[in-house]
Amino acid sequence: MQYKDYYKIMGLSRDTSQDEIKRAYRKLARKYHPDVSKEKDAEAKFKELGEAYEVLKDPEKRAAYDQLGANWKAGQDFRPPPNWNEGFEFRGTGFTGDEAGIYSDFFEQLFGRGGFHPGDKGQYSIHARGQDSHAKIYIDMEDSFHGATRNISLSTPEMDAQGHVQVKHRSLNIKIPKGIKAGQHIRLVGQGSPGSGSGQAGDLFLEIALNSHPLYRTSEADVYLDLPVTPWEAALGAKIKVPTPEGNVDLKIPPNSRQGSKLRLAGRGLPAKIPGDFYVVLQIALPPASTAQAKAAYQALHEQLDFNPRQSLGV
Repeated sequence: MQYKDYYKIMGLSRDTSQDEIKRAYRKLARKYHPDVSKEKDAEAKFKELGEAYEVLKDPEKRAAYDQLGANWKAGQDFRPPPNWNEGFEFRGTGFTGDEAGIYSDFFEQLFGRGGFHPGDKGQYSIHARGQDSHAKIYIDMEDSFHGATRNISLSTPEMDAQGHVQVKHRSLNIKIPKGIKAGQHIRLVGQGSPGSGSGQAGDLFLEIALNSHPLYRTSEADVYLDLPVTPWEAALGAKIKVPTPEGNVDLKIPPNSRQGSKLRLAGRGLPAKIPGDFYVVLQIALPPASTAQAKAAYQALHEQLDFNPRQSLGV
């Protein structure tokens, strides 16, 4: 997928104001509208222009785009870095995945699956509650197992008096509840946008995501570990120590275990009213035939065992 320079598409510089973006769009939309334009590829250019304007007209989408765009040029291969949208606070100006689908894969990669969702649009009255804010934060799996207090940084785009987008930063200390899962939210009352008049401030909703772990992966409240075992441990059975997030346990490997077999430790997943389970997935590791002794052992095994793993294929 190639990076799209939305500023170049609209003929604008990166420090242009929001009013200038609107004026440029109106001018170019008249030029490339398929019903009246005589320009070559007018329809494709009009669609591309609409995509660029969808992002740049909105301070929140524009700030997120600018955060990524500094390191790419138009036409270069583009892959957003992991966790790129962590701590990016937005307020009810998002859009749904269906809306994202009318634009390019580049657009969808950034926004359609990037955690931007419609929020509370608020009320337009003298005394109105402030808008709710949304952000995604990443925590370690250990934080979910034990609960934790963490300091997080949030970035919020705002417009200055000249109509230019600025990003302001703030820090918050939050409590991470024990057993929280990926996709759940922490609600911070009154930490959203301020209300107008005597209206209350909105709330801040933090969507939880889990950092990748060197040993474990999660699915809902269940935790998985890929466990390397030797061929003889799998064939003959064994009792071995296995790491879990709450310490090592002794695990019995049944005889004649196969590659990919799952062994379940009930209730040792993420804590909850009904705790998840811990699954050990067996991965049979073959010793390398890198010495004369190892080669002789493999040859002896070949001669002593009548074993054809491809028998079911008819060969």
